[in-house]
Amino acid sequence: MQRAGFLETAYRGFLDAGIFEKFPVHVDRTKVGELVAAYEALLQKFSPQEIEALGRVPDEMMRKMGEVGLFGFSIAREYGGLGFNLWEYLEVIRELARRDLSVALVSIAHLSIGVKGIQLFGTEEQKAKYLPLAASGDMIFSYALTEPHIGSDAKHIQTTAVLSEDESHYILNGRKTYITNANYAGGLTVFAQLDPEKPGHMGAFVVETDWEGVQIGKDMPKMGLTASSTAAIHFKDVKVPRENLLGKPGDGFKIAMTILNFGRLGLGAASTGLMEQSVADMTKRARNRIQFGVPIENFELIQEKIVRARAHAFACDAMTTLTAAFLEEDPFRNVAMETSHVKLFGTTRAWEVLYDALQTAGGSGYIKTNPYEKRMRDFRVTTIFEGTTEIHSIYPPLFAIRRMTKEMGRAGSPLKSLQVFWKNLTGGLRWDFPFQDKQFKCAARQAKRNARFLKFALLAVPMLYRKNVMAKEYVLRRLTTLSLYTYAILAMLARMQKDLDRGLLSTEHRLLLDYMLQEMKERRRSCLRLWNTRKERLAARIFRWIRKD
Repeated sequence: MQRAGFLETAYRGFLDAGIFEKFPVHVDRTKVGELVAAYEALLQKFSPQEIEALGRVPDEMMRKMGEVGLFGFSIAREYGGLGFNLWEYLEVIRELARRDLSVALVSIAHLSIGVKGIQLFGTEEQKAKYLPLAASGDMIFSYALTEPHIGSDAKHIQTTAVLSEDESHYILNGRKTYITNANYAGGLTVFAQLDPEKPGHMGAFVVETDWEGVQIGKDMPKMGLTASSTAAIHFKDVKVPRENLLGKPGDGFKIAMTILNFGRLGLGAASTGLMEQSVADMTKRARNRIQFGVPIENFELIQEKIVRARAHAFACDAMTTLTAAFLEEDPFRNVAMETSHVKLFGTTRAWEVLYDALQTAGGSGYIKTNPYEKRMRDFRVTTIFEGTTEIHSIYPPLFAIRRMTKEMGRAGSPLKSLQVFWKNLTGGLRWDFPFQDKQFKCAARQAKRNARFLKFALLAVPMLYRKNVMAKEYVLRRLTTLSLYTYAILAMLARMQKDLDRGLLSTEHRLLLDYMLQEMKERRRSCLRLWNTRKERLAARIFRWIRKD
């Protein structure tokens, strides 16, 4: 049974104060630095601009990436990898993204979601067969979940896998689309329905691309990330050996969601890296660009952009690192809410920061020889894949509501269900913080205030809206916003407490915490309501008129 997530438990009233022991993280910066330096050396030989013009990573560069370990740095040494832990893996992603996301995505997609299913759920035989090939780069992996008519609604995919009469293999049929690494891949982690009458009763399979019946389409022309391969895949009566099933029959959906936790963390790390690089670029530009006789760093609206980027990068890094601590401790822990927050906050804030970086650069930012437009094109899709911004804006409260509803359903009778509901509603918040620092205590009180409202709202919303709760997206988005800021503040406190204990806490980090608290308070004013605003109701009426046109 999966261990409940930190936020899920917190909103039921119990704060795991152990999170403040999750820092410091264990990172060997020497080996991380060596791998990043090897990537930089490759970019000197194969420039991102040349690769973009070519439209793919050259074969020689792919071979070199395998030789230096870029396809195996998170794979255990016993299988030929470099054996980086999760924090080291994320640090590498952060640094690769700063330098060029398009090329880095080949490695990131391969490790974060492509081969992750084998690492987590594979048998010893499956690991021994495929992980050495993955680590060397001899077999690049893709994650094949999305379909032409199914995006975020993964339980209802239409690809099927039917067990053969002699039960020796599965017969795989269906189509996948927008598959990253498709034309680089030698191996796929494919998800399929095992019983069309039971949506969500899925299997996860390791499929080799050279098997009969596997057809990969041409690469799709994209707005950005042109070095990566994105294509559709068609499966026609593909015979998948039974031993290539990951986990047990029916585990497919759980496996898919578990893998995506790691993918979303990777996006959080990449977002942090690009925000940090943008801060450096904006600071340099603002110092050197003279307007009206003074550097533009003197102007408040320029300062605002740089400070906001710094604060959001710090918060994103704290959330990503804390969530990684949960998964490093237990890779199967249910951290769906936490990784959703990391993905939503990281990708949306980084997109805003990339916009601000180009704006700070002025006219020169629009010139193609500067990095700004490529970064924006490459990064834009991150708010779409692995769950759109819209999905992640409503998913966390829906997840929590479903878990609470299931608990009441398991009570066995209406009376006992009511007792469970009443206990959850009236129970207080047992949030005990270890802080002695005055600023930290104040920040913790603000986070607790959010949690108290969320605890009530997660029980009240399903009572107010019954089966219509999924349609109340404005309300759900407000709850997500509160939860996201709560997690951000707690993650920052966890990091800063450890820095304080070691005598390393900087004044800047204290100021960044205050900045994020003020931002949270501003957002909170509009979030403490469980019904639609007049503007939201007007939007619904206007949309009905638009539909008539």
